[in-house]
Amino acid sequence: MRNINFKISFVLILIIGLGLSSCNLDEIPDPNNAGLDDIEKNATDGDIRTLISGTESLMRNDIGFYYDVSGIIGREYYFFTGSDPRYTGELLGKGESTLDKAGFYGTRPYAGRYRVIKNANILIAAVGNVTAFSDQEKNGIVGFAKTVQAYSYLLALNLQYQNGIRMDVSDPGNLGAFLSYTEALAAISSLLDDGNTMLSSAGDNFAFTLSTGFSDPVAFGKFNRAIAARVALYQDNKAGALSALNNSFMDLNGDFNDGPIHFFSLAGGDAINQVFRTPDQSEALVAHPSFITDLRPNDSRISKVAVRSGTAELDDLSGDYDVAIYSSQESAIKLIRNEELILIYAEANIGTNNAEAITALNIIRNAYGLGDYSGGMTDAELTDEVLYNRRYSLFGEGHRWIDMRRYNRLDQLPIDRTGDDVWEQMPRPVSEVGVQGG
Repeated sequence: MRNINFKISFVLILIIGLGLSSCNLDEIPDPNNAGLDDIEKNATDGDIRTLISGTESLMRNDIGFYYDVSGIIGREYYFFTGSDPRYTGELLGKGESTLDKAGFYGTRPYAGRYRVIKNANILIAAVGNVTAFSDQEKNGIVGFAKTVQAYSYLLALNLQYQNGIRMDVSDPGNLGAFLSYTEALAAISSLLDDGNTMLSSAGDNFAFTLSTGFSDPVAFGKFNRAIAARVALYQDNKAGALSALNNSFMDLNGDFNDGPIHFFSLAGGDAINQVFRTPDQSEALVAHPSFITDLRPNDSRISKVAVRSGTAELDDLSGDYDVAIYSSQESAIKLIRNEELILIYAEANIGTNNAEAITALNIIRNAYGLGDYSGGMTDAELTDEVLYNRRYSLFGEGHRWIDMRRYNRLDQLPIDRTGDDVWEQMPRPVSEVGVQGG
């Protein structure tokens, strides 16, 4: 994180030590972690700021697995590596393979998101007992915590889908039941609303620093509403999406890349971008061939891939282009971008204001050399146009698989080998099977 050395005090070390392998938190209330109760009841203002820095840092942990899983299953790219055949085997449904409920590709992104949620729960409990902050400052802290929790729940749900997720995990000894996909989306939306209410009563400045670039209550509230718009879209609540966008940072005439970030650096103790791989190597993220063959003439989003010096081949798969959306291990990853918001705006207008949907689509199309839209005007045709532009504008950002799933189009994703399959969801992690509340 920017300007933070990560020589973290005992508070953050303790919290990271509480990281989940699932939502099962049975190991927390034990003598080895006796300091947790003291932190929640007697934290100092410095402890609170350390918890916030730790929560923000934990948001980056194992995030690369989330993007790789969604990108591979969504046929955006392959991960060619000789060290683990599961990337080209199990994740692509090769032969008779099944997804392993103990597989790292499912357990690590799941656990990573719940570490954030747990850290934020500790933060919420602790800040209520700190007298060093004003009520406004406390509102800002709780608003931050609930927003990042909602974001983390959403990423976990995106992988688990109809398996559902736990939302009530504040009491490790009394975990809540799994909520269905629909129930979980509603709960995430409500949590975002709660966070936004707190942020709107948090004054002009946070009592802490962030590396997101959205580092005051107003800006962070706009990030909150951006995620709320994404959730509403997943709920097929187009009116709700438009309402949330109205209070987000969406700017039809703005920079497509505006948005809060995960910050990475090569500084000692910091984290690096886990999605970046050095191009033109044997171990590489190789763009799915359909990315090239389906690209329309003159579409400049070809720049998101880079031609290799030779064809990459592994496990009866091949490709001639590397993924090139990040330039180095220090490249920031956006949590959500203005370009996605414009595309949400276009999709949410389909069916009620198709002319406005086309206006938004033309902003995207013209930016990439395609010119104004001249296709059909039906809802179905405009939806196809949105999905094409989401595919290429948001390439490698974890959306293609989810988009095709929510439109019941997983059967339209390419099958590369006889017997391959496109998974609908990840299996519930083994650490959750048979656990209370499940």
